[in-house]
Amino acid sequence: MKGRLTCSQVNAVITEINKAVASKYSIMRQPLKSMVNATRNLYFRFQEEETKDTKGEYFIVEADIEEFTQLKADKRFHSILTILRHCHRVREIRGSRLVRYAIC
Repeated sequence: MKGRLTCSQVNAVITEINKAVASKYSIMRQPLKSMVNATRNLYFRFQEEETKDTKGEYFIVEADIEEFTQLKADKRFHSILTILRHCHRVREIRGSRLVRYAIC
């Protein structure tokens, strides 16, 4: 659909996105007392990113992708996100200087 991307490239990005979501929400489920300082800072960043539009939904931002995976938010990555949005697998939620990608 966008350029010359193969199905395996799109599936690889989907796998990496799933890893990032699983890592993020495993941190969110931990009790604060058991976290080390770096993990606690991530937890508070995740809390800041949440809005009333994202309440109850699984979402990630580009910083989460770069934190938890080997992917870079380059042009190819954004092309694959466009494909996923078209297929209704990912939804963009824009606001307060961040683009959040909600998993549908």
